Amino acid sequence: MADTYPIVRVAAVQASSVFLDRDATTEKACRLIREAGAAGARFIVFPEGFIPAHPLWYHHHVATSPKAMQMAGDLFLNSVEVPSSTTEALARAAKDANATVVMGVCEKRHDTMGTMYNTQVFFGPDGTLLGKHQKIMPTVGERIVHTGGYGDTFGAVRTDFGPMSALICGENTNPLAIFALAAENTRIHAMSWPPYIGPQAVPLRNVVEIKSKAFAMMAGAFVVSACGALDDQTLTVLELNAEHAERLRNPLFAGGSMIVAPNGNVISEAQGSEECIIYGDCDLSLIIHIKMQQDLVGHYNRSDIFQLHLNRTAPQIYATYTGIEGEKSKQPAPVSERKLPSLNAPSPLLPFNKSIVEEN
Repeated sequence: MADTYPIVRVAAVQASSVFLDRDATTEKACRLIREAGAAGARFIVFPEGFIPAHPLWYHHHVATSPKAMQMAGDLFLNSVEVPSSTTEALARAAKDANATVVMGVCEKRHDTMGTMYNTQVFFGPDGTLLGKHQKIMPTVGERIVHTGGYGDTFGAVRTDFGPMSALICGENTNPLAIFALAAENTRIHAMSWPPYIGPQAVPLRNVVEIKSKAFAMMAGAFVVSACGALDDQTLTVLELNAEHAERLRNPLFAGGSMIVAPNGNVISEAQGSEECIIYGDCDLSLIIHIKMQQDLVGHYNRSDIFQLHLNRTAPQIYATYTGIEGEKSKQPAPVSERKLPSLNAPSPLLPFNKSIVEEN
């Protein structure tokens, strides 16, 4: 009997956060997950930093102003630890929906009072916390409140319908990231986006269309792009000037969620910036027809010329020792979220040229 591949119904949630309110936004997210699941979605994607919100205020206020500092503090107070009661609630919703869920959150590092990540958290249809991806390079105002992730949270995740992947906003332009995920055979890729990318920038929907189609065609994968939305509460809290307020209320300026096939065709898209859930049925067998022509990480690649090496370690910033010189006994750091390399291990920044340096 020949192999078969399923048709997977996917959903992109275009919605606004309950601005800087973790509990209320989590409740809203759970409701939307269950709604999409009831409509048959098996793969559900949410916007960037949906819980509790994306730091949009840096487009409008000086970073050291009282307004920006107050909202940055509120962001931390409402950010999400992984795992936590927030992720447990989302996991229950994913199980109720029988769907794989990609949720955008502002993540705080456990037991710290200042370090945050721009994160996508993955939940399985059985309620399992599958993992997370921390944005590698914060963009624009994000750099003030977010630190960058490392290779330990990068890569495709195994699901019932095969490998899936996810990147956040500008990461979807990174050619090496795209190649790496294609090499891990991603079949469905989630893109999480904010409601807009700046009051003077081009409309987000233009950017989303270009990057979604480019990723789909290069990786030979389906792409589900979920953009944030703006509600009146958010626009009021941001305290916009007249010019910015007028631009952000233009329905063509924000939003732009879409679902794209591996051949670049748009399966479904949001017509404006309103809150909505868009759906698409993804026939995974279409990937075969695309890759039979050009598999950029398979027979259409020249691995003798082009190779990519991915560093999955994270740097260790703190370690303690006991004992006298020559009898060092390494003790575990008091707080650790990751498997960390030994202090005696080669620098993760120089994984390939260390031997060359020694030989010379």
